[in-house]
Amino acid sequence: MERTQTHSGTGDTANTIDPATALGIVSLTVSNLARSVAFYTDAIGFALLQKDNTTATLGVAGHPLLLLTEHAGAQPWPREQRSYTGLYHFAILLPIRADLGRWVRHWLTLGLPLGQGDHLVSEALYLSDPDENGIEVYWDRPRNQWRWEDGHVRMGTGPVDIDGLLTEAERDGASWHGLPGNTRIGHIHLQIGDIAQGAAFYHDVLGFTIVAGMQTALFVSAGGYHHHIGMNTWHSLGATPAPGSMVGLRFFSVMLPTGDAQRAVVARIVDAGIAYTQTDDTIGVQDPWGNIVLLHVGALPDTRAASALEAFAATLPVVSSSVI
Repeated sequence: MERTQTHSGTGDTANTIDPATALGIVSLTVSNLARSVAFYTDAIGFALLQKDNTTATLGVAGHPLLLLTEHAGAQPWPREQRSYTGLYHFAILLPIRADLGRWVRHWLTLGLPLGQGDHLVSEALYLSDPDENGIEVYWDRPRNQWRWEDGHVRMGTGPVDIDGLLTEAERDGASWHGLPGNTRIGHIHLQIGDIAQGAAFYHDVLGFTIVAGMQTALFVSAGGYHHHIGMNTWHSLGATPAPGSMVGLRFFSVMLPTGDAQRAVVARIVDAGIAYTQTDDTIGVQDPWGNIVLLHVGALPDTRAASALEAFAATLPVVSSSVI
């Protein structure tokens, strides 16, 4: 049974989201499903778990992580230029450095472009899918190597030691057979229209902790992670959601460890007077720019659960958009 609710009241920003919270899955619109499936399986290394005429579910070890829905002829995402609110990139977290080295070695054989950033807490590589949806592939350095000051984590943007990654893969000895089984979605980075509004929603209401920020970007997390959600206005200050004729983010999900943790977030949503939709086990809410966030308890066990989440997201109202 589903119900849409709107409440009003005073928010309690003292409460934070449960420290065991993590990201779940990401759902994207693509313009050509067959092309995107080939890219995400052959180039990125996901396993294809389910596919029909217009949708596909990809993941690792049978666990769904990425949903694709075809909108034939959709326009590519405008990157590195004045843009819309929506996806900046989603980030695929690999378990160890040797895994990233194997992935890099595989990617380099394809001769495709690759960006990079040593963020001190992690080593990250950047690329785009055939529709210009942004992707990060990374591994985390051990947490005892992260540096914190006044509750903020120190991050940087230096060059990645590619040779070191390749050497690590060689030393480890394993061959490339796609993404390892404990790969997960580590974080998501959004283009938003206003940093203060982003903080009000993701920090004050959902309860993520602010761990880094500047005038044009903000990073929030649960449980002392370097960030689960990044957001910036670099190409989207004051912008609106993209029109439906474009590819991009359909929704992303947040995994809460318990029903009590989910109810605590709902209480803050209620106090903030924000509309939300609820099924028996999932909460759907939208940020100020219409980005859909689905809050569920625990990981999605199979493709059926992922498809149910996609169907639920489709019932949420569409936020109107305008051309930039």
